[in-house]
Amino acid sequence: MALKKLNRQSVVTKERPIRVLQFGEGNFLRAFADWMIDILNEKTEFNGDIQVIQPRAHSAQKGKLVNEQDGLYHVVIKGIRQGKPVKETRLITCLREVINAYEDQTTFFQTATNPTLRFVISNTTEAGICFKDEGYDNNHVAETFPGKLTQWLYQRYNFFQGDPSKGLILLPCELLERNGDALKDTILQYIAHWNLPDSFRQWLLNENTFCNSLVDRIVPGFPQDSIAEIETETGYDDKLVVMAEPFYVWVIEANQKLKDELPAQAAGLNVKLVNDLVSYRTQKVRILNGAHTVMVPVAYLRGMRTVGEVMQDQAMCSFVESVIQDEIIPSLHLPDEDLQQFASDVKDRFANPFIRHELASIALNSISKFKVRVVPSILEYHQRQHQLPKKLVHAFGALICFYRGSWNGESLPLNDDPAAIKFFAEQWKTNDPTSIANATLKRADLWGQDLSEIPGLTSQLAQEIEFLLKRSQ
Repeated sequence: MALKKLNRQSVVTKERPIRVLQFGEGNFLRAFADWMIDILNEKTEFNGDIQVIQPRAHSAQKGKLVNEQDGLYHVVIKGIRQGKPVKETRLITCLREVINAYEDQTTFFQTATNPTLRFVISNTTEAGICFKDEGYDNNHVAETFPGKLTQWLYQRYNFFQGDPSKGLILLPCELLERNGDALKDTILQYIAHWNLPDSFRQWLLNENTFCNSLVDRIVPGFPQDSIAEIETETGYDDKLVVMAEPFYVWVIEANQKLKDELPAQAAGLNVKLVNDLVSYRTQKVRILNGAHTVMVPVAYLRGMRTVGEVMQDQAMCSFVESVIQDEIIPSLHLPDEDLQQFASDVKDRFANPFIRHELASIALNSISKFKVRVVPSILEYHQRQHQLPKKLVHAFGALICFYRGSWNGESLPLNDDPAAIKFFAEQWKTNDPTSIANATLKRADLWGQDLSEIPGLTSQLAQEIEFLLKRSQ
């Protein structure tokens, strides 16, 4: 059977007003927020489509692929729900054109003049919300995501002459603590740095709502192994299929305005609008994301390439469970019953036989992820137990070995800040575990503090690096 091209000529779709501006076109947002908005359109009066902005220059090709399919793609949900296998396929129709902020700056800034916009969603990874000392230039987009957003919001403010009704609800999905506050504070930093008018600053603070949010769903991405079966089932040639697990939750610190405008409960979506998400975030980032980040370098150096392989390997599965139970959970100040239930859910999710989650995809920006997801567990464990968490330190050593760039003659998939990759390349020229451990731990800019000051950590980390090096030979 010949497959049909997937576009809005082959599929009849409803055109809705653009109500959401989204920074990032990656698999996660397309299988998470965009999937939910598609359901909101079906089940409520939300009635909104999504305009996507690519915030990075080098990702233009992916955007062109999305545009070739007119924003249409399928999300395939596969996994276990309440002990039973689940498979659901949904055609997403709410995503419209993708604009690359670098290739088409004019169109990017024109989107700020859209009167129907109400929401801004973003996912630029933990490293994305940052400030850089750069000048303001009307003819060029800023380098960072918050810089671009500041320029864009200033354009909107000017176009609508400070109209209070043209303020927006901002929902960052980056895995940063209090991500909404972080984004707002960084934009305020740019406003001050660029000497933008105080009236704009007041409009930003008074007429825009920055929501702290927490996202949770495992999204492995394009299902390479089962794409032929999926396309036979749908009848379409879809180069943007996204696979995801059934479990998901979006926890948002919400005011009444958001509760009124985002009818998630009416759509039956697992979106929790709460007063305080701290406990939700700590549990998720430290257990689920922390275990993922710990798993990657340890398993990759042992020759494994997917989360499924890790969970099928008795030694690695035991290692992951032990890290969670013996070192991560004891570092948390949360009810044990809640932690144990969440840990049990995490194990089931990792073992999902229907999802091929590549370790290489989790390895993206591993340094900033390790800082946010793992370092706090090491520090808390040390403070409460008066000793170092051996398995987490082993994972730290494996991370440093991973950033060697090659292992057993095989190149490793380093995908991180070039400065971080360069730093580790320089350290590995010494090939001295103690020197490498000490220099790495002293990088307070990488970890949030000088970790070499923790008694015994340098020597224990050096021992783990030495152990891994000997095992590789």
